[in-house]
Amino acid sequence: MELKTQDSPVIEKTKELCKTLVEQPVFAEIRKGIDEFNADEGLRGQYSDLFARQEQLQEKHGRGETLSDEEVDGFDRDREKFMASEVARNFMEAQQAMHKLQQTVGQYVSLTFRLGRVPTEDDFPKQGCGPNCGCSGKS
Repeated sequence: MELKTQDSPVIEKTKELCKTLVEQPVFAEIRKGIDEFNADEGLRGQYSDLFARQEQLQEKHGRGETLSDEEVDGFDRDREKFMASEVARNFMEAQQAMHKLQQTVGQYVSLTFRLGRVPTEDDFPKQGCGPNCGCSGKS
């Protein structure tokens, strides 16, 4: 089955889903958090540096090397400085919300392929209240 044509039913329903997502109030909040962050070159640089340092520290730890207190404290200081910005906090919250939304939609689509039908709440793993509860199984 190919979905190359823009007028296929799957593409049309996918566009409807996208339209529904864009119309949600939370979507506007997510976009605002991302756009404000992207407009701040200094914060983007801080974020990029933090991300690179975090990867370096994780790689070092993964190789079994000991992280020095100085490395950890320096990273923590820089992360706290970054998170002191309201724009940075809003960006991080927006990223988490976007990821959660993508994950929920993805779970529904994946289960549809696996089950061969539209999933119900009972089809989702019993790790929490359902695919979009956010309680992480801590009921």
